[in-house]
Amino acid sequence: MITNTIKSSSEAELPYYEIPDYPEDFTAGTMAARMIDALGFRFYWSSEGLKETDLAYKAYDNGKTTLETISHIFDLSKVIINATLKQSNIKVEDNLNYLELRAKTLQNLKTAADILRASDDISQFKIIFEDREFPLWNLVNGAIADSIWHCGQLSIYRRSSGNYMNPKVNFFTGKLRE
Repeated sequence: MITNTIKSSSEAELPYYEIPDYPEDFTAGTMAARMIDALGFRFYWSSEGLKETDLAYKAYDNGKTTLETISHIFDLSKVIINATLKQSNIKVEDNLNYLELRAKTLQNLKTAADILRASDDISQFKIIFEDREFPLWNLVNGAIADSIWHCGQLSIYRRSSGNYMNPKVNFFTGKLRE
């Protein structure tokens, strides 16, 4: 069993160690991107430095483990990126480990935010499930809000398993305190 924190050699390359600087202009695209940036920052820090005991933790017998919650956030990140790529959501079994789930989730969020940030008309983006389409509004109250909710769970789970989040994380500024 691994008792030390699980680290990736590419940890420094992952997005959302900090939230990117905000743009000068307020547009629908920059606002939607900022919501995803905030999610990315929260996910980065709530999922950073987890140990095997953290990943196996669950609040109650029938609940999801921390790793299963991370996997769910990854699935939600695929809904977010697929909306910005104008692709249909197809359920695929991804057999990824913790580090792969974390990295791919962060990369999905960064790509989606970058697409939205550069867009003049975000109404063009839809959530597509086979033959059904939903407007971007559903992404906000669906996948984005749900992911933020689950980042809060990750924070509580890791605290419950004795691995507190970095106390220098400042969610208001999106940076680490000095």
